[in-house]
Amino acid sequence: MSVIFPKWMNALPTLGAMASVGGLLTVVVGTWYWATPDFFKVGYSPIQPGSGFNHQIHAGKLGMDCRYCHTKIEQSPEANIPNVATCYGCHAPQRVNGSISLATDQKVQFIRDAYDGDKPIEWRRVHKLPDYVRNFPHDVHLSAGVSCYSCHGQIVSMPQVYEAKGLGMGFCLDCHRHPETAIVPKDKVTDLLWVQGELTARAKGEGTVNTQELLGRLWNTPPQQCGACHQ
Repeated sequence: MSVIFPKWMNALPTLGAMASVGGLLTVVVGTWYWATPDFFKVGYSPIQPGSGFNHQIHAGKLGMDCRYCHTKIEQSPEANIPNVATCYGCHAPQRVNGSISLATDQKVQFIRDAYDGDKPIEWRRVHKLPDYVRNFPHDVHLSAGVSCYSCHGQIVSMPQVYEAKGLGMGFCLDCHRHPETAIVPKDKVTDLLWVQGELTARAKGEGTVNTQELLGRLWNTPPQQCGACHQ
């Protein structure tokens, strides 16, 4: 009696099962790695109107405090952007010997044009959480002693702002579970160079701030339940 199927075909079901499991694991691992904010959001930096806003010059070289432009971050959940009048206060045409001088850097002419036309500057948003996450309450976090640096990175060194952190759920939960890794004195939250040095030293066990004392001043422990962040 002739054999219809050769003996080696007995291994096909096993090989098929192994291939299916391997393919499933590849999909799971690939999704876990590539479909996360740490992969597709870090580095995002949209093209801004005009010449953009150079934080490296304003916050770095000139030493401007974050709150000069983002005036409501200590009172509002939203981090507002400055209106045109705030920008124009520094970049208006200068008067020299009674006459107007346009020697001001022409890269910021778009600010003067917007001010003269009574129009807003349509800055493009860089940091945006998903719609199923409640608005990030800047006032609450700043009041607790969480610095801009912890979420936005070293802004003072960025010619053009980019998303330095993935800001995914794991990122937030890690901070809520271990607030001692991020919390700083309230008067230092916008001193990003100091914060970077302190948190770097703290990671090596060489921090200069008593974090337990800072944690003791919190009105409550950082929440970790789903309802704290999701609608």
